[in-house]
Amino acid sequence: MNSFYLPNIFGKTIQLSVEESKHCIKVLRLKKGDRVQLMNGKGSIFEATILDPNPKGCQLEIFEEISISNSRNYHLTIAIAPTKNIDRLEWFLEKSTEIGIDRIVPLICQHAERKEVKSERLEKILVAAMKQSGQAFLPELTSQIAFKNLVNSEFEGIKLIAHCENGPKIKLKEALQTGKNVLILIGPEGDFDPSEIALALKNGFIPVSLGASRLRTETAGVVACHTVCLVNEK
Repeated sequence: MNSFYLPNIFGKTIQLSVEESKHCIKVLRLKKGDRVQLMNGKGSIFEATILDPNPKGCQLEIFEEISISNSRNYHLTIAIAPTKNIDRLEWFLEKSTEIGIDRIVPLICQHAERKEVKSERLEKILVAAMKQSGQAFLPELTSQIAFKNLVNSEFEGIKLIAHCENGPKIKLKEALQTGKNVLILIGPEGDFDPSEIALALKNGFIPVSLGASRLRTETAGVVACHTVCLVNEK
């Protein structure tokens, strides 16, 4: 069944956005009476039928709501430095959403090759990945934040930093605890600056290894996300 995203769903009769309406009617060629699925990204999935197949404002009638609880008993945040090639960051967003993540923070570091990201485009990537993978919850994409501000902020859970500098580290899976919230810092291609690593350690972050290979930023993010999910798998 075709799925569409609508963040605010109230009442029995609703209207899709212009973009979703065009996709529904012009691209998928759905017609009056066809059944579709609606997702609000907050844990509810709605079954509906098309009332008015208008490509500028398709109207639907909801006949069933299914509430889905978040099966994860932990909250995963990955703060990641935006890549120079934006396609690689978009790939990370897509795959981490498919795997399962709660919050993504674009992290501005000293060695970052990209200082700005267009959140509107990235939000669309998250929505598409949520719909494709059948997830009921849309990950939160925060505003960009400077490294110093993030590591100095409060976080209730396990705080980890993955870096490539020499020094004592433990394997990521050994640093995790089932059911515990996790914040993982993933640096840019040039890695974190030594001063940033020192600041993170001073603020209680644990240095971790993601394996023997030197990973690209987006690959490291996906590996971290998958490892956390596997450790917490019931």
